[in-house]
Amino acid sequence: MESFVPLAERIVEAVLESRPGLATSVGDHRYDDRLPDLSPDGLVAERAMLRDAADALAELDPDSLDVDQQVDHALLSSLVDRGLFESTEVRAHEWDPLRHNPGPLLHALLARPFAPAEVRLESLAGRLRAIPDALAIARSTLRDMPRVHVETAVGQFTGTAALIRDEVPGLLAEAPALHGTVEPAATAAIAALEDFVAWLRGGLAADAGPGRDPRLGRRLWEARLWHTLDTELGAAEVQRRAWANLERVTEEIRAAAVELVGGSADDGTVRRALDLLAAEHPDDHTIVGLASVTLDEASDFVRAHDLVSLVDDPCVIQEMPEFARGVAVAYCDSPGPLESAPLPTFYCIAPTPADWPAQRVESFYREYNDHMIRNLTVHEAMPGHFLQLAHARRYAGDTRVRALTESGVFIEGWAVYAEELMVGRGFGGLPVRLQQLKMQLRMTINALLDQLVHCEDMTEADAMALMTERGFQEEGEAAGKWRRSLLTSTQLSTYFVGYSEMAEIGAARPDGVSVREWHDDMLAHDCPPPRHLRTLLGV
Repeated sequence: MESFVPLAERIVEAVLESRPGLATSVGDHRYDDRLPDLSPDGLVAERAMLRDAADALAELDPDSLDVDQQVDHALLSSLVDRGLFESTEVRAHEWDPLRHNPGPLLHALLARPFAPAEVRLESLAGRLRAIPDALAIARSTLRDMPRVHVETAVGQFTGTAALIRDEVPGLLAEAPALHGTVEPAATAAIAALEDFVAWLRGGLAADAGPGRDPRLGRRLWEARLWHTLDTELGAAEVQRRAWANLERVTEEIRAAAVELVGGSADDGTVRRALDLLAAEHPDDHTIVGLASVTLDEASDFVRAHDLVSLVDDPCVIQEMPEFARGVAVAYCDSPGPLESAPLPTFYCIAPTPADWPAQRVESFYREYNDHMIRNLTVHEAMPGHFLQLAHARRYAGDTRVRALTESGVFIEGWAVYAEELMVGRGFGGLPVRLQQLKMQLRMTINALLDQLVHCEDMTEADAMALMTERGFQEEGEAAGKWRRSLLTSTQLSTYFVGYSEMAEIGAARPDGVSVREWHDDMLAHDCPPPRHLRTLLGV
């Protein structure tokens, strides 16, 4: 029988080769010239690889391994099982056009100088050449798509064409000898993307209905939730805890509002307090600069309060690329855990769409006011995603398993825990405390929306009421979250479940261990699901 380390490495190799987008994102650049093979033959080959991996892992006795290898065995088994479930049960490649967007795989080569321009352009040319065939496969595969996914895809694929048109010439200027290789591939790729967008638009025009229901239904959603969370909590318990947390945080935000503006501890006072803070907000021209200021503030605060060890890795704040817009307002894009080049992290924020009316723009920036941006920067950057993922890249284990299996529950849970940690020490004072509590309400409602939309046919009107009334959200934010609840499934639950579990671990700090030492310990094992982190920490 093959021992665990060589078996794990063999499976990691097979997964990296099968998923070139994953390989690039984790920092393995051997397959940078490829796109995922979503053809029928490619999918059959990947399923066979995953089944072989599952059988080989099942032959090993985890109890014969040390603790770190037991965790890696569980993580690799979960990765394989989830891959099979997604491919055979959810089958999103057959109905979600967003799964076929090559934009992120191109952007990874254009935006990060992990290798000389010549090397990246050779790989880029390979991916550009693959786009026409990949989109032909998409057109032959996609059927009965949800309208909301198609509408979002029109914007994202248009953004991918713009990415090629706008960004490739700049990189080519660094390696002009490759013009003859790259430019024809870029021209053909843009044409294929424009044809694909026209095909999507044609479908929208021909069918004014909603298309396929984007809701997964309870059976598929609960199964996907189990794979996503990798936790002992079931769907019913997640919902019970979420409603209870909503009540707890509502009482806290009412008390904080009274402290700010006086009056009775009721929702009217909360709205008065939030309206006062919402009046201080950035706009499309100042939001990136404000985020830079808040990153400096948060870094100084973490250092002064000795909350967690800082790093000297660079973090660059920029506008979110067009191809990535339409799902989230901000994200953190860090170098992969296998990346060897000294690359920056990108903290990306999306400005408002150009076609939004002035009233909706104002609503957006009332939501993302000066104080909310401070809390957002804590979440996305310091000491949230940027710092946590920088710690994760410093983990070195017997295998590369954890590089491929980073848990969104851990990552989002730490970021929300970091928000609470910072305001608990006084970061931003009462104004940021109110925004953090509002984000707690939002995070909790996210988990409720996720389940109620996909499993209980929650209506848009009921969802908007839950967000705007119980969550005190601006209309624009709530409308965007409604779309996100339809475009995604189970990811919106990771924030609440992750926070609940990471906060419990944070509170389990042993006597005699400083806050910074305990947080460093929590971040020292890459990003395993919290239940495995407990095992690794012995709590």
